[in-house]
Amino acid sequence: MRKLEMKNKVILFCDGNKCGRDNKHNRKMFRGLIKQTEMKGEVKIMKIHCTDNCKCAPVVGFQPDNVWYGEVSEKKIPQLFEDHVAHTKLLNHDNPQ
Repeated sequence: MRKLEMKNKVILFCDGNKCGRDNKHNRKMFRGLIKQTEMKGEVKIMKIHCTDNCKCAPVVGFQPDNVWYGEVSEKKIPQLFEDHVAHTKLLNHDNPQ
């Protein structure tokens, strides 16, 4: 067995029939924010199979927080990114040691 390395933060995007199209755009926006905050080595973006939450499409999850959101729209992405991905980096940036 081989142990795999994983990034500290993972953003999961449902890629089912209802979520797939909208999450394609959402992934692009998150990639831009990751690049902007220079967090490429810290965050992994992953497509996952259908989460069976089609009524809430598009669905996005954040690990290790184990928090999931439905109906994720373009205008919600910056806040979600700040809350679940960049929070630690922004705190460290504001308070350099």
